[in-house]
Amino acid sequence: MLILRQGREAGRRWPLGKYRPLVIGRNDSCDITLPDRQVSRQHARIFWEGGAYVVEDLGSKNGTHVNGQRVQGKVVLRDGDEIQIALGFKLAFVDAGATAPLTFDDSRVGLRLDKDARLVWINGQVIDPPLSLHQYRLLETLWDAGGGVVTRDTIVAAVWPETSGDGVSEQAIDALVRRLRERLAEFDPEFSYIVTVRGHGFRLENR
Repeated sequence: MLILRQGREAGRRWPLGKYRPLVIGRNDSCDITLPDRQVSRQHARIFWEGGAYVVEDLGSKNGTHVNGQRVQGKVVLRDGDEIQIALGFKLAFVDAGATAPLTFDDSRVGLRLDKDARLVWINGQVIDPPLSLHQYRLLETLWDAGGGVVTRDTIVAAVWPETSGDGVSEQAIDALVRRLRERLAEFDPEFSYIVTVRGHGFRLENR
């Protein structure tokens, strides 16, 4: 099976079959649809060949990587391999003969959000005291983007919905981003979760 590690709907799982390829891409007709402009309409496919599952890039613009190495041609998948689609999505491959909970358990790694309880964990530790309302709204907006770039206008609308955008300066946005980075760094100082995309906005990079 495949398990989505990073991106919108993180934790979702897809079973793999031996008789039909599984296509990953932005198009709604794909078996795994990843709604992000950095993902090609038909980005990659996974299929059974020669007694193993194989991943093949379908000529995507931003590439497919397995364990950090760009896929050229076909790559045989092994239990625990990490498949990265473009920049914002990472999937874990769990072999059919393995037990998923034992093979893949990242519940204590990286950043996790419980939107119902409005709690945030980093590496299994809940952020306490909690984030401020504006910090949480910013983080939730980045989280919902699934690794995609969030513009400043979108941030203003999500974080300060009570305003029409007037009076919210770029300096106010930058200050909020800085404070959120500082709070996250208290729990994981070696990793930068919020990435600045110059001229475009910000995106969330998760472990």
